[in-house]
This record gives sequence, C-alpha cells and structure tokens, in this order.
Amino acid sequence: MLLRQSEVPLYRNSAAAVEERVADLLARMTLDEKIAQLHAAWLKLSADGNHKARSIDFAQSANQITVDEILQHGLGQITRPLGTHTVDPKEGVRALNELQRKMVEDTRLGIPVMAHEECLVGLMIKDATLFPSPLNYAATWNPRLVGEVGTIIGEQARSIGCHQGLAPVLDVSRDPRWGRTEETLGEDPYLVGVLACHYVKGLQGERRDLLATLKHFVGHSASEGGRNHAPVHVGPRELNDVFMLPFEMAVKLANAGSVMPAYHDVDGVPCHGDRALLHDTLREKWGFDGLVVADYAGVDLLYSHHAVARDSASAAALAFNSGLDVELPGHECAVHLKEALERNEITEATIDTAVSRVLRVKFELGLFENPYVDPERVDVKSAAAGDTAYQVALESAVLLRNEGNVLPLNANGAEKIAVIGPTADDPLALLAGYSFPVHLINSGEQSTASIATPLRALRALLGDERVIHAHGCDIIKERRAGAPVFPGDVSLELTGDAHCDELISKDTDGIAAAVEAARQAGVALVFVGDLAGLFQSGTVGEGSDTDSLDLPGVQQALLQAVVDSGTPTVVVMTGGRPYNLGGLEDRIAAQIMAFAPGERGAEALADLLVGRANFSGRLPLSVPKSAGAVPYVYNHRLKSAGTPIAYHFGCRYPFGFGLGYAPFRYADLALAHSEVPIENGTIELSFTLDNLGSRDGTEIVQIYVRDRHASVARPVRELKAFARVPLAAGASARVRVKLPVDMLNFTDARGERIVEPGDFDLLVGSSSRDIHLSGTVTVAGAATRTLERAWRMLSEVEIEA
Repeated sequence: MLLRQSEVPLYRNSAAAVEERVADLLARMTLDEKIAQLHAAWLKLSADGNHKARSIDFAQSANQITVDEILQHGLGQITRPLGTHTVDPKEGVRALNELQRKMVEDTRLGIPVMAHEECLVGLMIKDATLFPSPLNYAATWNPRLVGEVGTIIGEQARSIGCHQGLAPVLDVSRDPRWGRTEETLGEDPYLVGVLACHYVKGLQGERRDLLATLKHFVGHSASEGGRNHAPVHVGPRELNDVFMLPFEMAVKLANAGSVMPAYHDVDGVPCHGDRALLHDTLREKWGFDGLVVADYAGVDLLYSHHAVARDSASAAALAFNSGLDVELPGHECAVHLKEALERNEITEATIDTAVSRVLRVKFELGLFENPYVDPERVDVKSAAAGDTAYQVALESAVLLRNEGNVLPLNANGAEKIAVIGPTADDPLALLAGYSFPVHLINSGEQSTASIATPLRALRALLGDERVIHAHGCDIIKERRAGAPVFPGDVSLELTGDAHCDELISKDTDGIAAAVEAARQAGVALVFVGDLAGLFQSGTVGEGSDTDSLDLPGVQQALLQAVVDSGTPTVVVMTGGRPYNLGGLEDRIAAQIMAFAPGERGAEALADLLVGRANFSGRLPLSVPKSAGAVPYVYNHRLKSAGTPIAYHFGCRYPFGFGLGYAPFRYADLALAHSEVPIENGTIELSFTLDNLGSRDGTEIVQIYVRDRHASVARPVRELKAFARVPLAAGASARVRVKLPVDMLNFTDARGERIVEPGDFDLLVGSSSRDIHLSGTVTVAGAATRTLERAWRMLSEVEIEA
C-alpha cells in the first residue's frame, strides 16, 4: 500500500538535509538494528536469494549463526560480493541486487547495504582489468597517470554496485623483506602522498560517491624484521613525519572517504584500539569525516592475538570506543556489543555515534534512492582500460644498467635471441598479489590464457625463428596454499615445531638446456624474480615475507650459468621486491626492474627492449646491497651508516635512479631569492634541462632538501618536488620549481609540525644519489613556526620548452 506524503518518514525524504535524515532514522532504530549497521557479512551471494555464509579460519568461524539471523536486522556492509568467488560479473550484480532487495524490502526500516571490494590493482573480480602493481604506479613518477588508473577502477567499481574500494595502500616502504612491499608506493612519504592523492581523487570522483580506503593506518611497513603483523618500533616524530604524512595528505587534499587501521601494535598499543590515533589525530586534528573500517579480523585480534581485550565483547568495545565504525569482514565481535553494553564497557551514545556515521555515508552515497545496479551496464574491462594498464607498465619499467648499449635489441636483425628463465612464459609472474588470478591461485578457477607473456610478446615482435626459449628452472613447481595459520603469525603452541611445506623449487635439471640456448644466441634475456601469493603460497605478497634478498630458489645458479656462457646477458626482473644478483651485477650487460607490470606488461617490455619506446621509469625504493643492509632507505639519518661505514651499508641502485636511451644535462641553477620568510614563504628555483641524445626521452627531475641545522637529527636529504620532463632529441627546457616553506617542517615534542629558521640546501638531481646542481636558501624568521591545519603540502613544477 502506498503511503501518503505525510506518512513518509523524514529519513526517506531525499530533499531533507542529511543530518536531519540521520537523526530521524537513528531515533527509530532498535539496538539490534544499530549493531547490524556496525559490521559486515561475508557471504557467497546467489541471484535466487539462497545466500551461503563463508566461514574460514579467521572470519565468521566463531559465530555459527544462520544467514537469516545475520540479515534479519539489516546489515552495514557486504564483503566482496563479486570478489569472494569466481562469478560472472553480471550474475554477481544480480545476486547483489537480490541481497539489496532483501535489505530494502524485507527489513523493518529498509536500510540498504554497502558493498566493498578490493581494488588496489584493479577490481579483484573475474574479468576486470589487471593493472600493474603499486610499485609500478610509483615507478612512473606520474601522478596524472596514477589518477587515471584510479578513475578507471572507480568507473568499473560503480558499474558492479561497489560503494567502497579497499585501496590505496599508503604504507611507506622501509624493509623489502616485508611481503607487502609490492603493495606500497615506495619509500618516500612525499612521493607516496602525492600519488595517493591522485589515486583517491580518481577513484572517488568529484562527488565522492565511491569511498577510497587509506590503509594501513599506520606504520605497517616498519614491522619488526619485515615480518607480517609484527610490532612497530618507531618514535612519535618518525611516525608522524614518515608514515602519517601520506595519510594526512590524502585526508586533507583528496577528501578520502575511509581509513583502515593496521593489524600491528605501535609501542604496545594495537592500532585498532588506539583512540589517540583513530579519533584524536584522524578526526579532531585532521578533520576526517569518513568511515573507519577494520582490517579483516582486526577487531578479533585485539582479543585473540594482542590480548588487550578479554573476549570478543571487550574487543568490540575497545575498537568502537577508539573510533571504529564498521567491523570487516564479518561479525566476529560487533554482535557481542550488547554484552559489552551490559558490562558498561561501552555506552549506547558511542554506538549511536558510529551508527550515525555509517548512515550519513549511506545517505551521501544516494543508496536510499538508488540501491540497485543494472546488470546490463556492467563494464569491468575495456580497450581504453587496457591501454592505460599498458602505459603504466611502459612508464614504470626501470633500466638499471646498459653496458655497451646492448639495448635496444635490433628488431629487424638476424641475430638469435635466447629467452630464458622461470618468469619468461608465466602470466602469473606479471601480476601483483591483489589481482584476482593470484588471489584465487589455489582454486584453479581463473584462467590467465589471455595474458601475453614476455616470450609470446617477443616472438610476436622478433619472429619465432629468432627466439630460442629455455625455461631453465622453476620458482615454485606447484602453486598451492602454504601458510600454517592466518594471518601469518605462528601461534604459541606451534613455536619451535612449526614449518611450512617447502614450496620453492631446488631442481637444477633445466639449467644445462638454458646454457645451450644462450650459446646459440647473440643476446640472452633472462627473466627472473618472484611470484606473488598470499600467506606463503608465493614468494612475495601479504604474509609471504622473506629473510633474504637473494633470488628465490635456484635462479641465481641459472643466471650464473648463463653469464658464464659468455653470451651478453640482459636480466629482466619482475616481482614485488628488489633482489640482488649475487655479485653478477657487474658482469651482466643490462638489467631491468619491471616489478609486476600487469596484463599488458609483456607487450610494454617487448616494446622497450627493441627500442619502440624509451625507458622512463625510476626506482621508487632503494635496492639494498644485501639483507644485511636492511633497513636501508635514502632518507636515513647520518649515523645509520655506522662508524665507520659498514661495508654492507647502502645500495647499488638508489631511490629515484633509472636510465634511458637518451642522456640529459642539468645546468644554470637560479634561485629567485636567497632568503624567504618563514611565514608563508615560497622557495623558487629554476634550471635548464637538455636532451643530449639522438632519441626522444623523458627525464624525472627530482629536488631534494637538506636541513643544515635543526633542533633534532634530520634526514640526510628529503624529496620535496619532482616532475616528468619529456624532451625531443636535442631539445631543452627550463624547469621552474615553487617549494612552500611549510614543506620544510618536522614534528616536535608536542606532536606538532614546525618549521625552524635557518639554512637549507637545495639539491637538484636525477636520483637521490646523482645530484647535478645545488644551492642554499635561508628561511628567515625570529622564531620557530607551528603549522596550522591547512598547511601547504605540495610543491609546483612548471616546464617551459
């Protein structure tokens, strides 16, 4: 029966103010209905409404309640409705619509459900575009292109009814042994922050009708020993200056809609239970107005691992008192909030605050007016999306060495080319851990037949008759689950006896054939690296940490044998972390770091190898000399090297480094002013860049700053500006940089960002090590300045051809 206008509840009036709608709906809700909005459900949805619960080791296993019981009072979010299992996207949307129908029509208040999906390297669902890894995003040093990736992923997500994407990862890389290094945007907080802002703006769109999720808040990448979920030992200054800066930028500059706390503890305080972090800093200090959502099972870990809560009810109370809004992926703890309320561990007012935020977002997203999605408008793969994936792969491949100019290869010559190695003909080697095929690696459900491998791409360019192929060795002979427990933490009862099945192949039988292939060729291309896989089902990825930066398995032996053949050897490394080559770095002809270049990565690599395109990628993280040099980052403090400098300290290839087929010259540095005021001052500098080569090329100009004297020890240098500068052969450009004085800040003992007067060195280079021009500017002021909330976070670079 239709209601008369006067009988329509205020919360259903789309013309009413959002806050009025929230207040009206909240006043109508029972406690059960409120709690239902504070958690998700992980279900295998069906278009016929016969939804099944997904119960696994770390989610929904402790609460054996029926699907109908889960849904009877409504639901805050549905976890990965299309990404949980292999389902045709249109069929997945029909199933999501059926769940939405149940929420809207069969519950008392008809509150729609939000759907979230993983989207770090594209939607993590069947048939969606498989973009390169975040390390590739960062290696482009191209914010505009990263924003384009975010826009495409956002459009695809909207087409399947997704309301929240669990990306980007803003963890600042600090230890490449950490398996999730592949998910990061590198080791510099400013580079991470700039790229994150563009990704978030692209994903969310101008209306923020899809929420980006900043994760993992905060310091996850600085874990003890590079081990997954391990404690973090950093002081409050370093935490703010290095790890929190990208989050602050994405909140203030990109209006990020959601934040996800990290699993670990910082100085004994787990992030999911840290009110100073989730409320005082995030909301009060920065002005964040979105949702704080738990990392999967993160609330339960407060009880089951961290032991800072006595049971699930206490864990829920601690998390929601600290500022959490939604428990993901299921209902392990939130359903016990009634018990916590009865024990006075939480108040209904606190629950109401979280519920209000959830409802506010649902109203702002327009869910009440448009809860359903048209299955016929699903669009998760297009030629344009593929072209963007190709462009990221092309701009992110880093040429580290090219002795004797062995590259580019002659595309029209007669010389034989040997294509060797375990990753040369494996499509999975091109993909990052949060791509759909890798995420379902153990199911065998997802085909990668449509993804061209480097071998296929090179045969297409050079001709079958010129390419000699030899596999050489395996990294992993059989892809299968390998983790003893989730989430990668060995439990107390397993300590001492725990072990995983040995996944890494030690078989060297194929090396002889690889050597013979190399001897028959004029150049040997050896493809090595790692394979992404969750929780030790691969050699890199979440829970797949390592204790070494040696190539996994027998790849070093393969490479050694090929180099010893005497054939000029080009190493093409793919994967999620940098590896060493066991001393062969000085014997190989060339080396390329391609990271995980995605579904079009092989095509991009082939074009670069034969010179159809020029290399322009630059390292977003340092390549430490060995695991003994870890942690090593370019922006360390002086005494990190030891006294005297430890022989293993440092890196062969530094942050920002990369070569191309064209040399560049930096000249004529000019400072607009030698002195700038500490209040609202802007440092202005310019220099000339010349392409001295016979080929068009792109240089990545980088501006670093060193604080000559400060009240606390400061990094040896910090990136403060950068830009891609494309120049035709023989062309020149004038590069002009504007750097706000605000960006010279660091954190004081109060936790405030301050700028101190004094002298600062300006270093212009092509990497953090290769500095070509330098000057000094004085920041003038009578006293230290404390920055306001809206401090200037971005520099500007203009190119005048």
